[in-house]
Amino acid sequence: MIRMAKMTVAVLALAWASACGQQGTPAAAADPTIAQFEAGLMQSVQIEGEPTEYWSLADRMAFHNVPGVSIAVIRDGKIAWAKGYGVLETGTATPVNPDTLFQAGSISKPVAGIAALKLVEQGKLQLDAPINDALASWKIPDNAFTQQTPVTLRQIMSHTAGLTVHGFPGYAADEPVPTVQQVLDGTPPANTPPVRVDKLPGESWRYSGGGYTVMQLAMTDVAGKDFVTLTDELVLKPAGMARSSYLNPLPANNLANAATGHKRTGKAIAGLRHTYPEMAAAGLWTTPSDLARMGLAVTAAARGDAGAILGPDMTQQMLTLQKNDYGLGFALEDDGDGQVFSHGGSDEGFEALFFAYTDGHGGAAIMTNGQRGGMLASEIAASLGATYGWKYGTPETRKVEALTPERAALFAGDYLAKREGRPDLALTITADGSKLWIEAEPMIRKQRFYVGSDTSAFAISMPGGPYSADATGRAVSIQINPNTLAVRK
Repeated sequence: MIRMAKMTVAVLALAWASACGQQGTPAAAADPTIAQFEAGLMQSVQIEGEPTEYWSLADRMAFHNVPGVSIAVIRDGKIAWAKGYGVLETGTATPVNPDTLFQAGSISKPVAGIAALKLVEQGKLQLDAPINDALASWKIPDNAFTQQTPVTLRQIMSHTAGLTVHGFPGYAADEPVPTVQQVLDGTPPANTPPVRVDKLPGESWRYSGGGYTVMQLAMTDVAGKDFVTLTDELVLKPAGMARSSYLNPLPANNLANAATGHKRTGKAIAGLRHTYPEMAAAGLWTTPSDLARMGLAVTAAARGDAGAILGPDMTQQMLTLQKNDYGLGFALEDDGDGQVFSHGGSDEGFEALFFAYTDGHGGAAIMTNGQRGGMLASEIAASLGATYGWKYGTPETRKVEALTPERAALFAGDYLAKREGRPDLALTITADGSKLWIEAEPMIRKQRFYVGSDTSAFAISMPGGPYSADATGRAVSIQINPNTLAVRK
């Protein structure tokens, strides 16, 4: 029955995609590997002993309720192809094409970070001096933590500053938009708490969009220019990102080829797009091709090319691990195929993923107009990796415990996940014989849940972690990810 349902969805999705059309560059039309990629999406985690299931891109767009996707692929130091799939807005016929604008979410951070490092090269900012020395229009309030260790730009860019506020929901079209200072102080009409230091700077890693908003203000204070103009001059134009801007909201004359954001249900968000005064953290409008150009600009800087967007020393610092797999702006990893710099992004109704190898031999930018687009992007990355032989995106294979129905029942129940800086998330785990399922609608669609052979528990879309049990063996808490503990209600 499940397989029949999947076939039905696939047929409908393919018909829908055909009706919507696919728009690509001439390079896309000439690349025979694209069809292989489009048919080879797979889960980012595979279970040892279970066969790999493959889907079409159209199938997974329908499954994840994502109306539109745009992709640009880097191969051998250039953009190999770019292509759009689906539509700008559900219920309409306007197709996504390679020039369609999407909100980049947190991919805004490393792009803004390049501009900040340019200001360091110009002597207007310092990486390791107190950031309050650069701030004129607002200061990080002093407390026992900052008196011991002042916050620096290096700490902000590597998420080690001890600053609060994980991310920002943005402001709907009919809502008043606060100033940056109001955001930082959490005063109306800001819709997030104050950005403050609540642990010792430099001591530990914690993701903070609030920190990048502090960086945004410091940049404009030292440069004497608004953030849109500043980033345009320092990074967007030099990188050839002609379709990109931090301007929020997007001007009316750019809306004709701008995607609409969609909820996890596939319904368009109210007002179609949110506004982000927290531009450095979440405000970039761009295309996958422009993000790929940014990636190639970074690889040129890593090679030490003359006229590169950053000098060799600053590029090396940006691409050097600081803490918790982060450099300055980008996440960094070496999977045995070379260093990869990457970042994901999530704004209201939009999710995206960018990654590139530092030597330029591969990479991709994937942008979606759906709130489940991050899961789709991981499946796209897995297929791209398999198609082009990249290790990045290659599915992880995990061993699991073969459960009995009695053992599975010990995990079933309702849980509450405490998420730092974000609302609690209600989770339900159900047992169907020896199989476990987890869901947290509308956040997480129902999916298989596994007990690992290494005393961990996880789902495909959750990295998971250790679980604890009472004297009867009944699970009482599960570490869903490194920052989220789910406790049985």
